[in-house]
Amino acid sequence: MAHLVSTDRFHVTAETSALQGRVRCLPVKTLWLFGHGLAGITGVLLYPQLDALLIFLGLTAVTICAGHSVGMHRLLIHRSFETPRVVEYTFVWLGTLVSMAGPIGMIRTHDLRDWHQRQTECPPHPAHQAAFWRDAWWQLCCEFRLDHPPEFVLEDRVKQDHTYRFIENTWMWQQLPVALLLYAFGGWAWVLWGCSLRIFVSLVGHWLVGHFSHRRGHQGWRISGLPVQGYNIPGISLLTFGENWHGNHHAFPHSAKLGVERGQLDPGYYFIWILQKLGLVWNVKTPDSEPPRKGLQRV
Repeated sequence: MAHLVSTDRFHVTAETSALQGRVRCLPVKTLWLFGHGLAGITGVLLYPQLDALLIFLGLTAVTICAGHSVGMHRLLIHRSFETPRVVEYTFVWLGTLVSMAGPIGMIRTHDLRDWHQRQTECPPHPAHQAAFWRDAWWQLCCEFRLDHPPEFVLEDRVKQDHTYRFIENTWMWQQLPVALLLYAFGGWAWVLWGCSLRIFVSLVGHWLVGHFSHRRGHQGWRISGLPVQGYNIPGISLLTFGENWHGNHHAFPHSAKLGVERGQLDPGYYFIWILQKLGLVWNVKTPDSEPPRKGLQRV
């Protein structure tokens, strides 16, 4: 068996295997995706309204930028900056509305994939190396379940937090207050566009970025000795709020700034910078805030 590496949240044991397991369909995850997709398309066909479109665009931008990119990814998972707890809760809750998982589920899913990609061998599922449609099915409707997974060790700051535990246990239901508010002001048109269509587009869009950013593209750096590399996808920064600079993120996973080279727009980092100027954010990490990753090489 190949030598396995532990990470901050995943610790290997004598029985751990990074390769032995299988891809399993998750019925609830599948119904959630296709149910919202069908409802969202129905909303577009029945209510082709400008106000509903604006609601969709506005809520998608807020939940992906402030929620997923800044709140879930850069703050909760990587701790690339600090902020008051109430601000953190707000951003993470907005990230939950993207509807991938609750806060603990997002940490587990992200870090397990990261753990896989740090080993000398990585299965096709966490590496995004399956063909386009198979990878779509695997990532959007399935999970790769190891026979002997590493031990998941969640920090007490999150594990013992009652707010995070509540959001984790009710993450699908967190759409309900948003849906009720949208219905009160815009009827079914706003609900179908602002909830269902937003969820479907966000989930599929997140997979698309993950798929292409692990296969080929621009690289400023690479990590020698690892089977999975990250790549940048120029031209879609305004759609992904900076998450398209995935090659940079592999190089500097601790950094709040993902667009680190000249001309690389990073709206998520601009949002953090504004919050810093307002005194709501501090200790913002950049690429040089920590020593370079082992094996980091300039391309």
